Amino acid sequence: MPWYAGRFGNVAEVRQYFAAHYDQLRRESEAFSTCFLETSLDPAVLEAVSANLTILKSPTVLRQADGRVWAWEGCCDGDGCCPGSCTHVWNYAQAMPHLFPELERGLRQAEFNESQDERGHQNFRVALPIRADVHTFHAAADGQLGGVVKCFREWRISGDGEWLRQMYPKIKRSIDYCIETWDARHTGTLEEPHHNTYDIEFWGPDGMCTSIYGAALTAMVQMGVDVGEDISFYEELRKRCVEQLETRLFNGEYFVQKVVWEGLRAADPVEASKGSIHGGYSPEARELLRREGPKYQYGSGCLSDGVIGAWFGAVSGVPEFLDNEKVRKHLLAVFAHNFHKDLGAHPNPQRPLYALGNEAGLVLCTWPLGDALTLSFVYSNEVWTGIEYQVASHLIMHGCVEEGLTIVRAVRDRYDGSVRNPFNEYECGRWYARAMSSYALLQALSGARYDAVEKRLYVRPPVQGDFACFISTATGYGLVGVRSGKPFLDVRVGKITVEEIVYEPYRKV
Repeated sequence: MPWYAGRFGNVAEVRQYFAAHYDQLRRESEAFSTCFLETSLDPAVLEAVSANLTILKSPTVLRQADGRVWAWEGCCDGDGCCPGSCTHVWNYAQAMPHLFPELERGLRQAEFNESQDERGHQNFRVALPIRADVHTFHAAADGQLGGVVKCFREWRISGDGEWLRQMYPKIKRSIDYCIETWDARHTGTLEEPHHNTYDIEFWGPDGMCTSIYGAALTAMVQMGVDVGEDISFYEELRKRCVEQLETRLFNGEYFVQKVVWEGLRAADPVEASKGSIHGGYSPEARELLRREGPKYQYGSGCLSDGVIGAWFGAVSGVPEFLDNEKVRKHLLAVFAHNFHKDLGAHPNPQRPLYALGNEAGLVLCTWPLGDALTLSFVYSNEVWTGIEYQVASHLIMHGCVEEGLTIVRAVRDRYDGSVRNPFNEYECGRWYARAMSSYALLQALSGARYDAVEKRLYVRPPVQGDFACFISTATGYGLVGVRSGKPFLDVRVGKITVEEIVYEPYRKV
């Protein structure tokens, strides 16, 4: 039963409620809008953030009678597209945890309760109504490890230590399953084939999923210390993970994948592919396996998501765990190789309508070294706005403001209302959840993050000068920024308890 049907008996009751509360609802809506629009950041950023808030009011997002959120990835014209609050897609969405943190915590409850079995295996698609379901498919490495990071984020946003203590045993069971399934030799990398948001399995360690592993291990150490648990095992793995990422998986310019398919616990790729949605191995594919490895990898490619774990950790308040300069180099390589000012000459045999012709856009993956795989991962030539915003906000966090804004403006130029709906960024369906990665642009450009556990407000802007930016916490919202060279917080609604403002003004290196 939908939430509204549990709250109201019929449409007449809805009308009565609306009429009785109209003045209050209008005042509250105007207060939010006014405060948000007082943000003095680049107009393209304001548009990217605000336009994608429509996703929360679209058919993509549902609430069942108990109030908990359940969501599609996006919506087709007649039905939803890709069900079950898909964990690896909703990893990117940063709007709801800040604007509606209790609803976001409901997603964690479903992931670590109904969707997690006694082994720690999580179904990355939640059943509707939300309930326990059979566990017959791969766990999603990026989604499940991302859940650990998101639990850390929800704890820091809410300041609720009791919630963390209740969740911790389930979080531990989840990450222990991830370690045993994908890093059984405790190398600090995901070696075994691991399912991910590209709807395939990566074979061998890769920068994308292993960086999320690094963020999850770092978060696990922090959470374990707080609840008084022994974290020595996770700390040792974290150190190995960082070492592997910075040496084995960094080629001097960007993070890569080391394709491995022999000597693993998993069945060989031919056997493992039986029943796959992408089909098995033809004789031609078997020959490619011998020469290049399993189908649908990225190898030495420059992947836009190639160090996403560092971004995911940063927007979640996880302490920095990777070398800052290596991360910055990767992001600049992505911008140099994957951003096209004109896609007219870019071949895309998949779904070109996301960006095409003389439009600009950030391609998911390129092979600057000239060794593109014959059968690289299926979506590699596409342009997804959720990943564009992820890269853009991460660039801005690392001081590459103009590069990040260039990507944001390219997206908004494509969604200018003449060719595409400005309020409907689509991927696999309309109002696609991944596009809410745009909310991270607020944190990136302001450098502002409120930690409810510490009761500290961090203000570390990547730009010089005065500014104002919208900020929302679990208990209130308002404006944060710099005024006359000094940090400020102007709370407009609710209360935000700040015992210390940690201000680090921008200094160009």
